[in-house]
Amino acid sequence: MKTKLLGRTGISVSELCFGTMSFGGDADEATAAAMYKACRDAGINFFDCANEYNKGRAEEILGRLAKDHRDDLVLTTKCFNPTGPDVNARGASRRHVMRAVEASLRRLQTDRIDVLFLHRFDPVTPIDEMMRALEDMVRAGKVIYPAVSNWAAWQTQRAVDIQERNNWARLQVTQPMYSLVKRQAEVEILPMALANSIGVIPYSPAAAGLLSGKYFGQATGRLRTNKMYEARYGDAWMFEVAEKYIGFCKQRGLHPVSTAIAWVAAHPAVTAPIVGARTVEQLKDSLASVTVAMTPELRAEITELSRTPPPATDRSEELRTVKAA
Repeated sequence: MKTKLLGRTGISVSELCFGTMSFGGDADEATAAAMYKACRDAGINFFDCANEYNKGRAEEILGRLAKDHRDDLVLTTKCFNPTGPDVNARGASRRHVMRAVEASLRRLQTDRIDVLFLHRFDPVTPIDEMMRALEDMVRAGKVIYPAVSNWAAWQTQRAVDIQERNNWARLQVTQPMYSLVKRQAEVEILPMALANSIGVIPYSPAAAGLLSGKYFGQATGRLRTNKMYEARYGDAWMFEVAEKYIGFCKQRGLHPVSTAIAWVAAHPAVTAPIVGARTVEQLKDSLASVTVAMTPELRAEITELSRTPPPATDRSEELRTVKAA
């Protein structure tokens, strides 16, 4: 397992980040511990979490697993989504961020959060107020690096500009969705991150299992049982891309999950794709992604199987001109 620098932080993280969304849910504590050990044995030092994952149980399990070697790890968590019935137990207000951080620290059994993500953009809280909330947590020593997840490029750039103007701690990481069938991040988020030297840890690199090929048989999974994933990956063209991709991988002798993750990892803006699993057996294919020789030529061939999103100006003819040149 190689390491890469995370944005402008100066710290090194493993080239894969393990996402703990299954901890305390699809993966009970024993299974979570087995996956955690497999990740550590493979060389992963980077673990992603969120306060909402299984109502805080994911943080609790991760905290118990990490406490004996906490200084060897880079831990992230997130806040924004509701954590209780109270009308203010959500969002990115300074009040909620402060309370959410305190609760996450207790569950994680740690004195600081290495990377804190605002999980979503808060439409009712001004960006400068959100950034001041992150700054307060950094100054208090409870958060080391501020970050955002599921934010648009303009929102992130606006936040960075406010932070730099006020000499506040700067956003160091962004976490977008990115896969062969979800390439919108290529249009503005990834170029913005490169321009600002912001680390990128994309989630769902295998498109919630769509790129594994399992949905072309009788297998069940999130795409068939979860309304959110069904809506996210329900377009017919995505299944068409996935079918072409699975055929390509079979022809080349490539494992589709390992290759899908390697394809995401090979983008120059990406620091470490987030991989997740429900079992150790399922995790093995994700860990094997680091052994895929993702050459520029192979990546280009795979990319051609998918739809290229239009540029930010929507002048699609310019894409054809660039390809012709």
